[in-house]
Amino acid sequence: MMEQTLTIKIISGMLLLLTTYFGVSHGSRVFQEPSPQYMEMMNSLGITNALRTLIGSLSISFAILILFPNTFFIGNTLRAVMLIVLAALALKSGNYKFALVEIPFIIMPLILIYLGHPLKSV
Repeated sequence: MMEQTLTIKIISGMLLLLTTYFGVSHGSRVFQEPSPQYMEMMNSLGITNALRTLIGSLSISFAILILFPNTFFIGNTLRAVMLIVLAALALKSGNYKFALVEIPFIIMPLILIYLGHPLKSV
């Protein structure tokens, strides 16, 4: 039983680091000069420059919330909701490839919620 708990904590820790990395790296892209293709995709989703900056800032904020046991659940929940909204906008605009790419990123916070924070005591 102890080995199983340790394995779950290790998997949860790895997923936590991966999700945090994705949240911060994808969020920080809004502070760089966007490529024309990226801006075309954002425009097709109906995302303005101001909204793009807000989404990036929220992505970084949610990733930071995930790091702490007390805000772990809300950070993962908000991240999953944000990704579902982006996938829905992609589906609405007919960009099915973008929506499909978002699926693993939507699943990761949900798995993390199920596994729990790796540093939280039982």
